[in-house]
Amino acid sequence: MGLMEKIFGTYSDRELKKIEPLVNKVMSYEKDMEKLSDSELKNKTEEFKNRLKNGETLDDLLPEAFAVVREAAWRVLGMKHFRVQVIGGIVLHQGRIAEMRTGEGKTLVATLPAYLNALEGKGVHVVTVNDYLASRDRDWMGKVYEFLGLTVGCIVHDMEPEERQVAYGSDITYGTNNEFGFDYLRDNMVIYKEDMVQRDLHYCIVDEVDSILIDEARTPLIISGQGDESVDLYVRARDFVNTLTHRIKSQDEVDMERFNREFEEETVDYVINEKDKTSTLTDKGITKAENYFGIENLSDAENMELSHHINQALKAAGNMKRDIDYVVNDGEIIIVDEFTGRLMYGRRYSEGLHQAIEAKEGLDVRAESKTLATITFQNYFRMYDKLAGMTGTAMTEEGEFRDIYNIDVVEIPTNKPVIREDDNDHIYINEDAKFKAVTREIQEAHDKGQPVLVGTVSIDKSEELSKYLKRAGIKHNVLNAKNHEQESEIVAQAGRFGQVTIATNMAGRGTDIVLGGNPEYMAKKELKKQGMEDEMLEYADSYFKTDDPEILQAREDYQNLVHKFKEETDKEAEEVRKVGGLRIIGTERHESRRIDNQLRGRSGRQGDPGSSRFYISADDDLIRLFAGDRFKDTMLKLDPEEDEPIEHKILTRLIESAQRKVEGNNFSIRKNVLKYDDVMNKQREVIYAERRRVLEGENLKDDIVAMRNDVIDKTIDFYNKVDDNNKRYLDFESIRSFGVTEFDFEDDFLKGLTNPSAEDIKNHMKDLAAEKYEEKEEEFGSERFREIERVALLQNVDQKWMDHIDAMDQLRKGIGLRAVGQTDPVRAYAEEGFDMFEAMNESIKEDTVKMLYHVVNPEKVERVKVAKEVETVNPDDGKKKPFVRKDKKVGRNDPCPCGSGKKYKNCHGKNE
Repeated sequence: MGLMEKIFGTYSDRELKKIEPLVNKVMSYEKDMEKLSDSELKNKTEEFKNRLKNGETLDDLLPEAFAVVREAAWRVLGMKHFRVQVIGGIVLHQGRIAEMRTGEGKTLVATLPAYLNALEGKGVHVVTVNDYLASRDRDWMGKVYEFLGLTVGCIVHDMEPEERQVAYGSDITYGTNNEFGFDYLRDNMVIYKEDMVQRDLHYCIVDEVDSILIDEARTPLIISGQGDESVDLYVRARDFVNTLTHRIKSQDEVDMERFNREFEEETVDYVINEKDKTSTLTDKGITKAENYFGIENLSDAENMELSHHINQALKAAGNMKRDIDYVVNDGEIIIVDEFTGRLMYGRRYSEGLHQAIEAKEGLDVRAESKTLATITFQNYFRMYDKLAGMTGTAMTEEGEFRDIYNIDVVEIPTNKPVIREDDNDHIYINEDAKFKAVTREIQEAHDKGQPVLVGTVSIDKSEELSKYLKRAGIKHNVLNAKNHEQESEIVAQAGRFGQVTIATNMAGRGTDIVLGGNPEYMAKKELKKQGMEDEMLEYADSYFKTDDPEILQAREDYQNLVHKFKEETDKEAEEVRKVGGLRIIGTERHESRRIDNQLRGRSGRQGDPGSSRFYISADDDLIRLFAGDRFKDTMLKLDPEEDEPIEHKILTRLIESAQRKVEGNNFSIRKNVLKYDDVMNKQREVIYAERRRVLEGENLKDDIVAMRNDVIDKTIDFYNKVDDNNKRYLDFESIRSFGVTEFDFEDDFLKGLTNPSAEDIKNHMKDLAAEKYEEKEEEFGSERFREIERVALLQNVDQKWMDHIDAMDQLRKGIGLRAVGQTDPVRAYAEEGFDMFEAMNESIKEDTVKMLYHVVNPEKVERVKVAKEVETVNPDDGKKKPFVRKDKKVGRNDPCPCGSGKKYKNCHGKNE
């Protein structure tokens, strides 16, 4: 503690002083609440809700609401919040982190702010580290909320969407960080609003906040899908393209010469435009494609995916040159930067072009898993209106909580003073000497009946130590990560007289070690032995009123056994206190000081005696990797006997330095992950906000018209080119091709114009497009067409966004190599990512407009659910069954059977 802290107190001391008057007010209501009947106490909930509607705030209600929860918990659970627990509840309500020591009742503390904030009706999420704790806390603390008239839900793995909707619709919802995060991502992939399960993210309390927001923050949440549902289609498209004839468009062909006269029939299947880097099927090529793939009309919306694959195969064959645009290196396609000539490791061409090139080069087309949606825990939890957390150890990471989450940490005093003795580390020359010393100490404690909890950093180390104890004849339990319920039970009994328990770091979270044993666990175990079902045990451990004689009997049996075992455990606890309480032995320093503190914190709860010591060797991973030779050299200078421990400040400082180094490294990794995700997060917010607007059912017609006009403007501007003599000219052939392909215009739609300017063509195309769009709407009916617009836009957004995420993921993997060229990788990622995002937005507009102008069969558009792979406007499985005709097919370029003299594609075949 520094001089300033000695004079003015710590930050937590100062914050607690500010809270003190509020705590006093909460406690002052105790007598008033005791006088209320059950129904009067329950009615307080409705009273509070009405007061909120009439203008009071949650802060106004806090003292009385907290007092109501205290009394309800006493009546339902037989537990009443201590003064320090009320302090913790206030800190949580303020959107901060409460550091409360192990055994101080954090689970009960959460009921105070959860109840208060649930009164707003916007939902409260309580996040735990695993499904077992989520279910346990919902069942346990849920009794208090339900007694007061609130609804409680729980989200666990393998729940159906309907069940999730009910759980999220509850006033308070328990669940794990993974489930909440994945549900958020899945909600932003649905086609219909009613398929969403979550509400807006309002208030969140994170239990074991350091584990969830720090330890797990290095790995983002990712929903993956098959890399491409139609990988085989890339190969089929390549094989098809290899059967085609082509020519390269001559630069001598002047567009103006071809303007205003009949276009000649192409004799080849596709034309390569090297200048624009495009390759396009001719009418002859389209007919070949329809015959090759057994379809009726390549331009139909249902064949859009196939058309896309063919176009990419054409571009790969006609425009992408090996050793110019890309190189083949160790079976991979590596892009060559067109400006610097450098290989761009980690970059992949988007929208299937990379796979098309892999197919062209005869390489394995990568069927890697494709990232469909992703978010980091940091960015997910920062979306809540108010975020709070609690843990036994947060002060060591206070800087990170402030920096990343903008929340502070307040250290809550213990209910009773901590009298645990933390002994200096014992350091040994090697692991064998260390384990022998640990075995000797365990034997010594065991001989006098002192319970021992031994912490190891891995399953391997716990099993290795177990062998030493077996050889010494010491009976013990080994806790590995098998199932949380078993772990909780064993840890709950780890405080019994003479008990020895070896546990890995993950064991026993969320369960207190009570000296002398836990009478509730013992009672349940006994009743289970006697054949009582789990459901009946749950009723037995309930305080709700009931007239059911079977439940009443079960409850009486349970309470009698608890009372009986309580007498036994109290006597045993007294014996354990006499021999020094729970002894904690750490067999290795963890890379995070916080984990060491968590292990130590298992002892000395609620004023109990206890002690702890860590045993360390020069062979430990932390020492070997981060303190290394310096540590061993120092030990050799001290020249200890192999079985003699060393206690030295220099070595202790080296260990702490190694831990700080690792913590710093891990923080850098987490911060780096966040830097990259922040780039994606800005884009994700834009896409998800737009997506939500569409889901809300807004009329999109004006948006579609704006997209259409934007596509026309940008495309015509692109084809308004400058020749080698710096003179501007219009590429009429490309404009014609664009109009036919994008809007399904007639081939000669430009014929009526004489020497038009770019603006003339834009206006002409906009008028034609508007007219054609009205025809489409009339064909489908306005209401139906609004639905088609919605589904078409959503599906294009989703498909392009998934492709974009995947492309950004590939960019992220290789961007680190840019540092070699003195470029900041994060900045390069942000700049390139922005360009890719802009390109994606343009692609969404183009494809949505194109799809809407090519929709021909209203029966094809159905209300769909993403999870069921039902055919929609934009089918994306790439595996359509060939269409089998009952009569002879009329070719697109054949004379129309109606006798008009026009080609079929320009007459009755136009809308197929």
